[in-house]
Amino acid sequence: MSVQRGITLWLTGLSGAGKSTVAALITDRLRAAGQAVEWLDGDELRRSIGHGLGFSREDRFENIRRAVYVAELLNRHGVITVISLISPYAEMRSYARQQLHEFVEVYVNCPLEICEARDVKGLYAKARCGGLPSFTGISDPYEVPASPELTLYTAKHPPEDCADELLAWLENRYSALLSRTGN
Repeated sequence: MSVQRGITLWLTGLSGAGKSTVAALITDRLRAAGQAVEWLDGDELRRSIGHGLGFSREDRFENIRRAVYVAELLNRHGVITVISLISPYAEMRSYARQQLHEFVEVYVNCPLEICEARDVKGLYAKARCGGLPSFTGISDPYEVPASPELTLYTAKHPPEDCADELLAWLENRYSALLSRTGN
């Protein structure tokens, strides 16, 4: 019996960059290929295990710690974990990389003005009016990853193409693992 080792695909980027859309697509494709996969979305994490956390630097880091803990549990049991989380600070992503055995940082790159145009929740407009303090990209920084394993350009390519690119990268990097478990 072969045992799959877990991998964490950490999608980071501004709000509205397309992290959740690409994460949903890649999760569906991996599952259809017979992979054990779970998706942890930033909004869902905040509603469930992050309830009560705000958006201070400390609270954001605590949210990351909780996501890393869950990902580590899943990875330990051979589950590919897809995380879509803004994770704005380099130190947060560095912490995740140090804690998780197989960590793949995927920078979902999208210009701020396009993220604002895509904003169906109106969060950017609220932040620009001062209604949302510490909003990433407006009143709080987003530290662009220095050397992610992969960068997806969601302003230039549709989500399906970005998911294809991520899947191709994964198959190339983890071909033995994926072919062993995906029947």
